[in-house]
Amino acid sequence: MRKMSSAPRPILNIVAALIALAPVALIGSAQAAECPRKDALGTSRVLEVDPATYPRVGLKSFPQTLPLRDGEVVLTFDDGPTPGITDKVLTALATECVQATFFMVGRNAADHPDMVRKIARLGHSIGYHSWDHPHLNKMPADHAEANINRGIEAVQTALRGTASTVPSTPFFRFPYFESTPALLGHLEKRGIAVFGADFWASDWNKMTPEEELKLLTGRLEGHRKGIILLHDPQMRTAEMLPAFLRYLQEHNYHIVHIVPAAMKTVSDRTH
Repeated sequence: MRKMSSAPRPILNIVAALIALAPVALIGSAQAAECPRKDALGTSRVLEVDPATYPRVGLKSFPQTLPLRDGEVVLTFDDGPTPGITDKVLTALATECVQATFFMVGRNAADHPDMVRKIARLGHSIGYHSWDHPHLNKMPADHAEANINRGIEAVQTALRGTASTVPSTPFFRFPYFESTPALLGHLEKRGIAVFGADFWASDWNKMTPEEELKLLTGRLEGHRKGIILLHDPQMRTAEMLPAFLRYLQEHNYHIVHIVPAAMKTVSDRTH
Protein backbone atom coordinates (compact mmCIF):
# COMPACT_ATOMS: atom_id res chain seq x y z
CA MET A 1 0.00 0.00 0.00
CA ARG A 2 2.96 2.31 0.21
CA LYS A 3 4.68 2.86 -3.15
CA MET A 4 3.66 0.54 -5.91
CA SER A 5 4.50 2.83 -8.81
CA SER A 6 4.13 0.09 -11.42
CA ALA A 7 0.31 0.14 -11.16
CA PRO A 8 -2.02 2.99 -12.18
CA ARG A 9 -3.16 5.13 -9.28
CA PRO A 10 -6.89 4.26 -9.59
CA ILE A 11 -6.03 0.58 -9.26
CA LEU A 12 -3.84 1.32 -6.27
CA ASN A 13 -6.70 3.20 -4.63
CA ILE A 14 -9.05 0.26 -5.15
CA VAL A 15 -6.54 -2.21 -3.74
CA ALA A 16 -5.87 0.01 -0.75
CA ALA A 17 -9.57 0.35 -0.08
CA LEU A 18 -10.12 -3.40 -0.26
CA ILE A 19 -7.27 -4.02 2.16
CA ALA A 20 -8.54 -1.42 4.61
CA LEU A 21 -12.20 -2.36 4.43
CA ALA A 22 -12.06 -6.13 4.20
CA PRO A 23 -8.93 -7.23 6.03
CA VAL A 24 -10.15 -10.65 7.06
CA ALA A 25 -11.20 -11.55 3.54
CA LEU A 26 -7.53 -11.83 2.68
CA ILE A 27 -7.27 -14.91 4.92
CA GLY A 28 -8.92 -17.60 2.85
CA SER A 29 -7.99 -20.60 4.96
CA ALA A 30 -8.12 -21.07 8.71
CA GLN A 31 -4.44 -20.30 9.12
CA ALA A 32 -2.85 -17.24 10.67
CA ALA A 33 -0.57 -14.94 8.72
CA GLU A 34 3.18 -15.15 9.24
CA CYS A 35 4.55 -12.93 11.99
CA PRO A 36 7.83 -11.14 11.20
CA ARG A 37 8.88 -11.37 14.86
CA LYS A 38 9.68 -15.02 15.44
CA ASP A 39 9.58 -14.74 19.24
CA ALA A 40 6.14 -13.13 19.31
CA LEU A 41 3.01 -14.81 20.65
CA GLY A 42 1.33 -14.62 17.25
CA THR A 43 -2.09 -15.76 16.14
CA SER A 44 -2.27 -19.55 16.01
CA ARG A 45 -5.25 -19.95 13.72
CA VAL A 46 -8.24 -18.24 12.16
CA LEU A 47 -11.69 -19.60 12.99
CA GLU A 48 -14.54 -18.93 10.57
CA VAL A 49 -17.80 -18.37 12.45
CA ASP A 50 -21.04 -19.12 10.60
CA PRO A 51 -24.04 -17.50 12.33
CA ALA A 52 -26.21 -20.33 11.04
CA THR A 53 -24.17 -22.80 13.10
CA TYR A 54 -23.30 -20.46 15.98
CA PRO A 55 -26.17 -17.96 16.27
CA ARG A 56 -25.13 -17.07 19.82
CA VAL A 57 -22.02 -17.99 21.78
CA GLY A 58 -20.44 -17.37 25.16
CA LEU A 59 -21.10 -19.47 28.24
CA LYS A 60 -21.77 -16.50 30.50
CA SER A 61 -24.99 -15.92 28.57
CA PHE A 62 -25.69 -18.95 26.39
CA PRO A 63 -25.34 -22.75 26.54
CA GLN A 64 -23.02 -22.81 23.51
CA THR A 65 -19.62 -21.30 22.80
CA LEU A 66 -17.05 -21.49 20.03
CA PRO A 67 -15.29 -24.81 19.28
CA LEU A 68 -12.00 -23.95 20.91
CA ARG A 69 -9.32 -26.43 21.91
CA ASP A 70 -7.73 -26.53 25.32
CA GLY A 71 -5.43 -23.53 25.68
CA GLU A 72 -7.09 -21.46 22.92
CA VAL A 73 -8.50 -18.00 23.60
CA VAL A 74 -10.32 -15.38 21.56
CA LEU A 75 -9.61 -11.77 22.53
CA THR A 76 -12.54 -9.36 22.24
CA PHE A 77 -12.70 -5.68 23.14
CA ASP A 78 -15.83 -3.62 23.76
CA ASP A 79 -16.91 0.04 23.87
CA GLY A 80 -14.32 1.73 21.65
CA PRO A 81 -12.79 3.13 19.72
CA THR A 82 -11.15 5.70 21.97
CA PRO A 83 -8.09 7.49 20.56
CA GLY A 84 -5.02 7.24 22.74
CA ILE A 85 -6.18 4.29 24.82
CA THR A 86 -7.31 2.07 21.94
CA ASP A 87 -4.02 2.99 20.24
CA LYS A 88 -2.13 1.49 23.19
CA VAL A 89 -4.17 -1.70 22.87
CA LEU A 90 -3.44 -1.87 19.14
CA THR A 91 0.28 -1.37 19.76
CA ALA A 92 0.37 -4.21 22.30
CA LEU A 93 -1.46 -6.52 19.90
CA ALA A 94 0.77 -5.56 16.97
CA THR A 95 3.93 -6.11 19.00
CA GLU A 96 2.86 -9.72 19.58
CA CYS A 97 1.27 -10.19 16.10
CA VAL A 98 -2.08 -10.91 17.70
CA GLN A 99 -5.49 -10.39 16.08
CA ALA A 100 -8.61 -9.55 18.08
CA THR A 101 -12.23 -8.52 17.60
CA PHE A 102 -13.48 -5.05 18.49
CA PHE A 103 -17.18 -4.61 19.27
CA MET A 104 -17.64 -0.91 18.60
CA VAL A 105 -20.16 1.57 19.93
CA GLY A 106 -21.60 3.40 16.94
CA ARG A 107 -21.39 6.84 18.48
CA ASN A 108 -17.68 6.38 19.13
CA ALA A 109 -17.15 5.09 15.60
CA ALA A 110 -18.92 8.16 14.22
CA ASP A 111 -16.71 10.43 16.34
CA HIS A 112 -13.50 8.62 15.39
CA PRO A 113 -13.87 7.07 11.92
CA ASP A 114 -10.11 7.13 11.41
CA MET A 115 -9.73 4.78 14.38
CA VAL A 116 -12.29 2.38 12.91
CA ARG A 117 -10.34 2.26 9.66
CA LYS A 118 -7.06 1.84 11.52
CA ILE A 119 -8.38 -1.19 13.41
CA ALA A 120 -9.62 -2.74 10.18
CA ARG A 121 -6.38 -1.93 8.38
CA LEU A 122 -4.43 -3.77 11.06
CA GLY A 123 -6.44 -6.90 10.31
CA HIS A 124 -8.68 -7.08 13.36
CA SER A 125 -12.33 -8.10 13.08
CA ILE A 126 -14.93 -5.44 13.73
CA GLY A 127 -18.21 -6.21 15.47
CA TYR A 128 -21.10 -4.05 16.60
CA HIS A 129 -22.21 -2.96 20.06
CA SER A 130 -25.26 -0.69 19.53
CA TRP A 131 -25.35 3.07 18.91
CA ASP A 132 -24.86 4.41 22.44
CA HIS A 133 -24.64 1.41 24.79
CA PRO A 134 -28.16 1.51 26.27
CA HIS A 135 -30.07 -1.11 28.20
CA LEU A 136 -31.68 -2.59 25.10
CA ASN A 137 -33.79 -5.05 27.10
CA LYS A 138 -35.57 -2.14 28.78
CA MET A 139 -36.55 -0.44 25.51
CA PRO A 140 -39.51 -1.14 23.21
CA ALA A 141 -38.39 -3.71 20.66
CA ASP A 142 -38.62 -1.32 17.72
CA HIS A 143 -36.54 1.29 19.56
CA ALA A 144 -33.94 -1.33 20.45
CA GLU A 145 -33.74 -2.54 16.85
CA ALA A 146 -33.38 1.05 15.68
CA ASN A 147 -30.52 1.59 18.14
CA ILE A 148 -28.78 -1.56 16.91
CA ASN A 149 -29.20 -0.46 13.29
CA ARG A 150 -27.95 3.05 14.00
CA GLY A 151 -24.82 1.57 15.55
CA ILE A 152 -24.25 -0.67 12.53
CA GLU A 153 -24.78 2.29 10.19
CA ALA A 154 -22.25 4.40 12.06
CA VAL A 155 -19.54 1.75 11.90
CA GLN A 156 -20.30 0.98 8.25
CA THR A 157 -20.12 4.68 7.40
CA ALA A 158 -16.75 4.93 9.11
CA LEU A 159 -15.49 1.87 7.22
CA ARG A 160 -16.95 2.44 3.79
CA GLY A 161 -18.16 6.01 3.65
CA THR A 162 -21.70 4.76 3.02
CA ALA A 163 -24.39 4.11 5.61
CA SER A 164 -25.79 0.59 5.69
CA THR A 165 -27.61 -1.55 8.23
CA VAL A 166 -26.02 -4.66 6.70
CA PRO A 167 -22.91 -5.39 8.78
CA SER A 168 -19.67 -6.28 7.01
CA THR A 169 -18.99 -8.71 9.84
CA PRO A 170 -22.15 -10.33 11.24
CA PHE A 171 -21.01 -10.18 14.87
CA PHE A 172 -22.98 -8.30 17.56
CA ARG A 173 -22.68 -8.05 21.33
CA PHE A 174 -25.43 -6.68 23.55
CA PRO A 175 -24.43 -3.91 25.95
CA TYR A 176 -24.31 -5.37 29.45
CA PHE A 177 -25.20 -8.75 27.79
CA GLU A 178 -28.83 -7.66 28.17
CA SER A 179 -30.72 -9.39 25.38
CA THR A 180 -34.35 -10.41 24.97
CA PRO A 181 -35.78 -13.44 23.17
CA ALA A 182 -37.35 -11.13 20.58
CA LEU A 183 -34.09 -9.31 19.86
CA LEU A 184 -32.13 -12.55 19.73
CA GLY A 185 -34.64 -13.93 17.23
CA HIS A 186 -34.47 -10.73 15.19
CA LEU A 187 -30.67 -10.90 14.90
CA GLU A 188 -30.71 -14.62 14.13
CA LYS A 189 -33.11 -14.04 11.24
CA ARG A 190 -30.72 -11.39 9.92
CA GLY A 191 -27.83 -13.84 10.03
CA ILE A 192 -25.99 -11.95 12.78
CA ALA A 193 -24.18 -13.98 15.45
CA VAL A 194 -24.59 -12.72 19.02
CA PHE A 195 -21.47 -12.88 21.19
CA GLY A 196 -21.44 -13.21 24.90
CA ALA A 197 -18.20 -14.21 26.63
CA ASP A 198 -16.82 -17.19 28.48
CA PHE A 199 -15.07 -15.03 31.08
CA TRP A 200 -13.79 -11.50 31.55
CA ALA A 201 -11.37 -9.29 33.44
CA SER A 202 -14.03 -7.17 35.18
CA ASP A 203 -12.02 -4.20 33.95
CA TRP A 204 -14.97 -1.84 34.47
CA ASN A 205 -14.11 -2.01 38.17
CA LYS A 206 -11.46 0.20 39.69
CA MET A 207 -8.20 -1.71 40.07
CA THR A 208 -4.55 -1.50 39.12
CA PRO A 209 -3.23 -3.15 35.95
CA GLU A 210 -1.42 -5.62 38.18
CA GLU A 211 -4.63 -6.52 40.00
CA GLU A 212 -6.43 -6.93 36.70
CA LEU A 213 -3.69 -9.22 35.40
CA LYS A 214 -3.90 -11.41 38.50
CA LEU A 215 -7.69 -11.58 38.26
CA LEU A 216 -7.69 -12.38 34.54
CA THR A 217 -4.96 -15.02 34.65
CA GLY A 218 -6.67 -16.70 37.58
CA ARG A 219 -9.89 -16.95 35.62
CA LEU A 220 -8.00 -18.14 32.57
CA GLU A 221 -6.42 -20.97 34.52
CA GLY A 222 -9.86 -21.98 35.74
CA HIS A 223 -11.43 -22.04 32.27
CA ARG A 224 -8.36 -23.07 30.21
CA LYS A 225 -9.95 -21.67 27.01
CA GLY A 226 -12.66 -19.33 25.81
CA ILE A 227 -13.86 -15.96 24.58
CA ILE A 228 -12.36 -13.25 26.76
CA LEU A 229 -14.08 -9.88 27.21
CA LEU A 230 -11.93 -6.78 27.69
CA HIS A 231 -12.58 -3.05 27.13
CA ASP A 232 -10.20 -1.08 24.94
CA PRO A 233 -11.21 2.35 26.36
CA GLN A 234 -10.00 1.26 29.81
CA MET A 235 -6.48 2.53 30.46
CA ARG A 236 -5.89 -0.17 33.09
CA THR A 237 -6.52 -2.79 30.41
CA ALA A 238 -4.26 -1.08 27.89
CA GLU A 239 -1.49 -1.04 30.49
CA MET A 240 -2.14 -4.63 31.55
CA LEU A 241 -2.31 -6.10 28.05
CA PRO A 242 1.43 -6.47 27.22
CA ALA A 243 2.00 -8.49 30.40
CA PHE A 244 -1.09 -10.62 29.72
CA LEU A 245 0.08 -11.44 26.20
CA ARG A 246 3.47 -12.44 27.58
CA TYR A 247 1.68 -14.64 30.13
CA LEU A 248 -0.22 -16.37 27.35
CA GLN A 249 2.99 -17.14 25.51
CA GLU A 250 4.89 -18.28 28.59
CA HIS A 251 2.05 -20.62 29.60
CA ASN A 252 1.51 -22.10 26.15
CA TYR A 253 -1.85 -20.50 25.35
CA HIS A 254 -2.83 -19.83 21.74
CA ILE A 255 -4.70 -16.95 20.12
CA VAL A 256 -7.58 -17.70 17.76
CA HIS A 257 -8.82 -14.95 15.45
CA ILE A 258 -12.52 -15.12 14.59
CA VAL A 259 -13.75 -14.03 11.16
CA PRO A 260 -17.03 -14.40 9.27
CA ALA A 261 -17.59 -17.64 7.41
CA ALA A 262 -17.22 -17.43 3.66
CA MET A 263 -20.46 -16.19 2.19
CA LYS A 264 -21.09 -19.47 0.44
CA THR A 265 -21.11 -21.31 3.78
CA VAL A 266 -23.62 -19.05 5.50
CA SER A 267 -26.96 -20.83 5.49
CA ASP A 268 -29.98 -19.10 3.98
CA ARG A 269 -32.91 -18.95 6.36
CA THR A 270 -36.56 -18.15 5.76
CA HIS A 271 -37.75 -18.24 9.38
